[in-house]
Formats: sequence, C-alpha cells, structure tokens
Amino acid sequence: MNNLLLNNTLRFIGLVLLQVLVLNHINLFGHINPMIYIVWVFLFPVRKNKSLFLILSFLLGLTVDLFSNSGGINASATLFIAYFRLPILKAVLKKSDFDNILFNLRAIPFPKAFLFILILTIIHHFIVFSLEYFSFNAYSEIIYNTILTSVFTIIISILGIILFTKKK
Repeated sequence: MNNLLLNNTLRFIGLVLLQVLVLNHINLFGHINPMIYIVWVFLFPVRKNKSLFLILSFLLGLTVDLFSNSGGINASATLFIAYFRLPILKAVLKKSDFDNILFNLRAIPFPKAFLFILILTIIHHFIVFSLEYFSFNAYSEIIYNTILTSVFTIIISILGIILFTKKK
C-alpha cells in the first residue's frame, strides 16, 4: 500500500471517529456542533479518480449519518461539496497557482486556502441545516446555525490542517 493511500485511509477513519465519538457530543451554546470530517474532502488529491472520490465522499457522509442517525443529510451535503470542489478551487486560484499534479492545500497562499475552505464549509453546512430543518419558516435558524457552526468548523479545520499535514 503506498503512502498516499495509507494517509487518506487513516485520515478518513480518524476524522470519522473524531466526529462521531467526540464532536457529535459537543454542543456549544446548545446547538453548535463542529463538523470537521469534511476536511477529508479538502485534502483529497485532485488528480485521483473523480468517480472514486465522489463514492468515497458519499461513504464518508453516510458513515457519519449512520453514527449520528441523521438520515442521509451529511451524505448528500458531503457529496455536493465533493462534486463542486474542483470548480470552486479553480475559481479561487489563479491559473499560475493551480497545478493539478502537485496540489497541496498547505502550499497555496493562506488567504486563498482560507477562502476555499470557507466556501465549501458554508455550502456544506447550509445544505445540512436546510435538510435538517426542511422548512422555509426556519430560514433564520438555518442561516444562524450555518454561520456559527461554520466559524467553529473552519477554526478547528485550519488548526488541524496546519498541525497534521506536511507543507510541501
């Protein structure tokens, strides 16, 4: 098994375990629950098979759903951000910054990496809370929870990426 496959497998398992065993039991201010398992989507290599990536992203969300008893909400949101990850990355980065072959989130400038993480996190959380509430009457709760949960998720995600990934 090569090093990249081992790293992605361990990251997948570690993030799922961290999410379902620790973070799902943390409710800051009564309802803010960081969802850092999506870091796996941010860090997955760009040049790998897109179909495999989408299947694995769906399985990531589905695994979190199974442990959280959330009925596919995380699976759909994770699959959505996995599908749109590359177009968003290309929109955030200039052509000179983006190299498909050697992409590393830590190697791109911090403001662009932050913007990439911010966009995907907000999209993911908006989908999760929209499906959770599933009502136009709960629009303010959806926006409120999306923003607050995104802030905590982004802070923890960036710290985790800085601490646990290599800068190339």
